[in-house]
Amino acid sequence: MLAKGYIHKYGDNVDTDVIIPARYLNTADHKELASHCMEDIDKDFVKKVKQGDIIVGGANFGCGSSREHAPIAIKNSGVSCVIAKTFARIFFRNSINIGLAILECPEASEKIEAGDSVTVDFDTGVITNETKNETYQAEPFPDFVKEIIKNDGLMNYLKNNK
Repeated sequence: MLAKGYIHKYGDNVDTDVIIPARYLNTADHKELASHCMEDIDKDFVKKVKQGDIIVGGANFGCGSSREHAPIAIKNSGVSCVIAKTFARIFFRNSINIGLAILECPEASEKIEAGDSVTVDFDTGVITNETKNETYQAEPFPDFVKEIIKNDGLMNYLKNNK
């Protein structure tokens, strides 16, 4: 499994309230949620993001409330992967549950810059910054997590693997 895209970079403690503001939680429409993704921290994110792009964050990405809407908004905006120094525990689990690929890699979080072109190999955990010709090593996904992501989330994985 590979992801390749351009980087949208954010700092530490990006909480779920800026990923998808609470004022939009009255909808279950994933595309509607995506249309407001990151708007309180980056009002132009939805205009700039392209299918396959990657978000890089700092420490404690996804902190705050435990809403599943945050990874849903990110995934449906076209983002293929989120790389961060660390993730909030519930955000991490919610991301896997809905099939959003996420990797913890402090070195990548520090060295990758906005606009860089990056490829992620989920089988090996190797993150290649093509812009800087650098590689960083994250922990690769266990096979069961790769299967959940390939199936577009835990519920689809369970349905498809009865």
